[in-house]
Amino acid sequence: METLTHFLRGLIGIAAFLGLAVLFSSNRKAIPWRLVGAGMILQVVIAFAVLHLAPLRAVVEAVSRFFVAIMGFSNAGAEFLFGKLVDDQQAWGYLFAFKVLPSIIFFAAFTSLLYYLGILQRIVYAFAWVMTKTMNLSGAESLSASANIFIGQTEAPLLIKPYLATMTPSEILCIMVGGMATIAGAVMVAYISFLGGNSVEQQVVFGMHLLTASVISAPAAVLTAKMLLPQTEEVNRNLEVSRERIGTNVLDALANGTTDGMRLAVNVGGMLLVFTAMIALTNYLLSHWIGDWTGLNGLMARVSHGAYPEFTLQAFFGYLFSPLAWLMGIDSGNLLLAGQVIGEKTILNEFYAYTTLGKLKASGAIADERAVIILTYALCGFSNISSIGIQIGGISALAPNQRPTLAALGVRALIGGSIACFLTACVAAMLT
Repeated sequence: METLTHFLRGLIGIAAFLGLAVLFSSNRKAIPWRLVGAGMILQVVIAFAVLHLAPLRAVVEAVSRFFVAIMGFSNAGAEFLFGKLVDDQQAWGYLFAFKVLPSIIFFAAFTSLLYYLGILQRIVYAFAWVMTKTMNLSGAESLSASANIFIGQTEAPLLIKPYLATMTPSEILCIMVGGMATIAGAVMVAYISFLGGNSVEQQVVFGMHLLTASVISAPAAVLTAKMLLPQTEEVNRNLEVSRERIGTNVLDALANGTTDGMRLAVNVGGMLLVFTAMIALTNYLLSHWIGDWTGLNGLMARVSHGAYPEFTLQAFFGYLFSPLAWLMGIDSGNLLLAGQVIGEKTILNEFYAYTTLGKLKASGAIADERAVIILTYALCGFSNISSIGIQIGGISALAPNQRPTLAALGVRALIGGSIACFLTACVAAMLT
């Protein structure tokens, strides 16, 4: 009975989020419902196979263990640099400074090596071939959507650089939504650390869910993009990966990847420092000024039953986004905290939201493992406000003539990326 309830809640959520995509569509009559159906079926089939078919689950768990092993390799480098400073393995500062950031740097370098050797392109091509055959996409769209499973929203377009200048607005939006709805492997290792803590088995479990989320979010992103801005022009069906390489040899590729990883790690650390400080400042103003003067602090404590003793940004997010959490299948006891992390992901970024989710899980504030799993899927994407600027700057550097199109589609891409992540969470809710 409980399984049936979960399945029906997931269907309700899927219907609601597809309805939102229809609402924001630029051409409702041209929505390709066959493609939408194929994308949803592809999502459900892949998720079911990974979560419930033992042979495929074992393969994905093996890949997840590889990600966990990578974290161990980066720890060896961190211990070489920092020595006994990394001994306090229970402190959050240790986890972030000596496990998360070095993992980002190492995985970025490793990904660059795979790209140079051509291994990553072959894997991407295999995923793209499946998406082209099942969803009737252009070759460039399929390649970019598939690449986003492994690399970031500004790196994936490198695989289709020769096609960018002549792509239609619908294709450009598909690329943007694909970037918004997935995460890069370099930061995936960080989220595994946040959610798995010091338990290797928990790291493997959440690594498996993050990998599954990244894979099934690709078709979700495509179908959402095509609902928001249906394709009406003829497109190039050619499925050919760009031969452009990162670096002139293996050592150069590793060096380039290391440099990129360091930039990303510094950016992540600085971003979290600033966002955390700004939230603290905002909460001080909301609670000590507005909350005290208007009596909102007491009201918030009463209506939230003590979950939020003061009027804060987290409380605002919790109430604003809790309806979305309900549509994703979160139980009523965890709606406010779930709404909070969804709000943090959308307004700030998924990195900040995953740190919050990891702390809520570790403290027992969200004790329901199913709720944590659903949120793991919901947060698994770069769909936040700052990503609009990142995409406009990154993609327009490869195709300057597309900058006006990128700027015009920025908000629509954020909406599409968010809906795609939420659809992915609904599928997870149906099957867990």
